[in-house]
Amino acid sequence: MRKARARGTAPGRVGVDEILPEYDFSRARPNKYASRYARGGVVITLDPDVAAVFPGAREANEALRGLIERQSARRLARLGAIEPSLRVRPRRRSNSAKAR
Repeated sequence: MRKARARGTAPGRVGVDEILPEYDFSRARPNKYASRYARGGVVITLDPDVAAVFPGAREANEALRGLIERQSARRLARLGAIEPSLRVRPRRRSNSAKAR
């Protein structure tokens, strides 16, 4: 008759709360973006061709806000609403486009 194995971790396996000795965290650094995640920010990954257009997060956010404002104005116009305070924002050319 075979010996019954104790339930829990399989032989040679480490428990979930244990860290293997071969992992070296002595040179680890705190995550500098953790505070952004904690505030409720959403992290997205841009395709390389799209990311090349935006030098940083500020520019990407500005472009997205402009798009949202423009789409909101179009939606209001389609519904027949008149809002005099809404104006169409002129398109800006990026510095790389001006250099060409």
